[in-house]
Amino acid sequence: MPQHPTDANAPSPDTLERLVALLRDDDVDAAIDAGLMDGWPDVCADALEADARAVLLATRSRLRTAWDARARFEARNARLARRAEEREAARRIPAPAAPAADAAPARPALPSNAAAILARAKARAAGGTP
Repeated sequence: MPQHPTDANAPSPDTLERLVALLRDDDVDAAIDAGLMDGWPDVCADALEADARAVLLATRSRLRTAWDARARFEARNARLARRAEEREAARRIPAPAAPAADAAPARPALPSNAAAILARAKARAAGGTP
């Protein structure tokens, strides 16, 4: 089989025949090690006989589907773990300390323009000029 003209890493015809033989012997692991899932296009298998091509391409398709599903499952588990960690971290944030009995109640800081208006109003109330 001539290699596919657009793919330099296309397997040789001997490699394809070996892959099919391994798959027929139900040795998928050895077929993977021999290059079954390498990045070559499916059209490289066109020179094989129809039944051999069907075995090869069906196995590649099933493996791609299974590996994609495993990747989605792992991504989902990572997302769920991250969310659980975020929830746990939010639960661990310490509650604000209770104010001391003799301390004045805490007031929120005023914006600078409101503080200036309040200062002028206090000055007028005290008899001073604004």
